[in-house]
Amino acid sequence: FIFEFSINMQQHQLGSQGLKVSKIGFGAMGMTALYGDFDREDVEETSIDTIGKALELGINLIDTAWAYQSLGADGKPNRTNEELIGKAIKRYGWDNYVRQQLAESLQRLDIDYVDLYYMHRVDPSTPIEETVKCLKQLVHEGKIKYIELSECSSDEIRHAHLMFARTWHWYSPLGCGLLTGAITSHDALSANDARRNNPRFVADSIGNNVPNKFFELAAAKNMTPAQQALAWLLHRGDDVDPIPGTKNSKRIIENAGAASIVLTNDELIAIEKAVPEMTGARYDEGSMNWVMKLENTSSNHS
Repeated sequence: FIFEFSINMQQHQLGSQGLKVSKIGFGAMGMTALYGDFDREDVEETSIDTIGKALELGINLIDTAWAYQSLGADGKPNRTNEELIGKAIKRYGWDNYVRQQLAESLQRLDIDYVDLYYMHRVDPSTPIEETVKCLKQLVHEGKIKYIELSECSSDEIRHAHLMFARTWHWYSPLGCGLLTGAITSHDALSANDARRNNPRFVADSIGNNVPNKFFELAAAKNMTPAQQALAWLLHRGDDVDPIPGTKNSKRIIENAGAASIVLTNDELIAIEKAVPEMTGARYDEGSMNWVMKLENTSSNHS
């Protein structure tokens, strides 16, 4: 497989002020939240080693959040994602609310500033201009360098594009596991895995959503399905950075290998045709209602 070859991670510019990031990023959510069981004793060392492997391979774009934590049997949070990343970096080399959240993140990460600060969800009750005004002030204060929006509406994307230079960061680029070949049935998910309630992974849907033709194309080109998915995304433009997640350092190596894959136009078209139209919404009903609320609120603000 390609991920066994020597990896020379390429970088490209983020925004307009000279910051360079790896073409493949790392999404840290799955290390400590949502995808299965977590052992308090094991999660820290395993996660730090995984992040360390990412840094070793030249991956310098890591997505984390306070919300990326799981609860133990006592109802208390397990190791927070940001604390683990802060330790790994050491080892391996609305206004008031936003300020409070940033201050707490910086403390957990044990750093003075962050290069890229996400609004993982846009507050539907606050005009986007007010949120951005606060974030821009934090940029001027040197606490953050770049601003990013996530799960925002199409109108908000267009509006933000008028105000700022932009780069696309694609979260869940492996379809929450569907595009890796590791999950081909509902029974493959552990009892505590949040995907068991995802409409695309329920027993009635997952059989239709497993992209067997996609897997065949990857095998024919001697790459893993995950690498094929990431390579396809990278070919969408120089301003695209996928942020796949994993708990496993071997998968970090595999994902990083996608940056070296070259696909022809015919191969890109074949890959697109090989993925079936999904059965089921990407979130459960409650989460989709929230997304629709964001979309409708954005339209009213526009």
